[in-house]
Amino acid sequence: MTRVSEIRYVGYGVTNIEAEQAYYGEIFGLDPVTSDDGMAWFKTPGHDEHHVVRLRKAEENRVDVIALAADCSADVDALCAKVQESGAKVVHEPRKLTSPGGGYGFRFFTPDGIQMEISSDVARGAKREIAKWEGLPVKISHLVLHSPDHQGLVRFFCDVLGFKVSDWLGDFMCFLRCNSAHHRLAILPGPPCLNHVAYDMLGVDDMMRGAHRLKLKGIDIQWGPGRHTAGNNTFSYFVTPGGFVTEYTSELEEVDFESHQPNTYTPAPLIMDQWGIGVGGPQTMPHAHPNPGLFVAVEA
Repeated sequence: MTRVSEIRYVGYGVTNIEAEQAYYGEIFGLDPVTSDDGMAWFKTPGHDEHHVVRLRKAEENRVDVIALAADCSADVDALCAKVQESGAKVVHEPRKLTSPGGGYGFRFFTPDGIQMEISSDVARGAKREIAKWEGLPVKISHLVLHSPDHQGLVRFFCDVLGFKVSDWLGDFMCFLRCNSAHHRLAILPGPPCLNHVAYDMLGVDDMMRGAHRLKLKGIDIQWGPGRHTAGNNTFSYFVTPGGFVTEYTSELEEVDFESHQPNTYTPAPLIMDQWGIGVGGPQTMPHAHPNPGLFVAVEA
């Protein structure tokens, strides 16, 4: 089945681009990517994905685009056709991309109005082996979205984009996979917006070392450290100057994409966090509000 196969990057519009650049580059541990388009691009040092963050100066803080990967141009074309058949609005059909790294892709709005891109043939970037205790991100692990119709959005990602359900938390949080990682996407009820983006670390020691670096820079853990049940991954959440949530995570469960059968976990404190020793909780995370500019395309 033709499907999305990975996460590429998230593009943000931010009012204070200098502060956001400093966060991702000097504090969080990403590497800048050279460009001449007036925007700031960053990649993870431990993976060859060309970039994982794009920052644009804007009049309000917003998510401009969430970019996903397909394996080849034929899959891009097939996925565009499926998006059109679903009734979702296509921003532009498959074409050569002019963003750093190039590639071939199309953009569309989810049923909630979040702009997404699906692409293939993007140039690969430099990468290096991350040593234990560097505490630097290896790659994007997953992202979480809110939706006013979370059940409907789950169906959209599964029926149209080829994701599969890995687990449910009660009937309100669904974990979706597009490869062997337990989840690359999760969906929660709420106004249409991004909840957070998580980055894989080498292991729990590197998650903690990364948290130490952020603490020295004045960024405290918002929720964590802990270990979730669905996916069995460790977590620590931090908030950027623009109010976006980033996560250091490690040890996310690997599953068989085709055969894994979903579980349904009953929500409880030790299901949300198996360790139960961290600070904060879902109630201490930034309050979800509709992403500005829903169904308004940002072409950059």
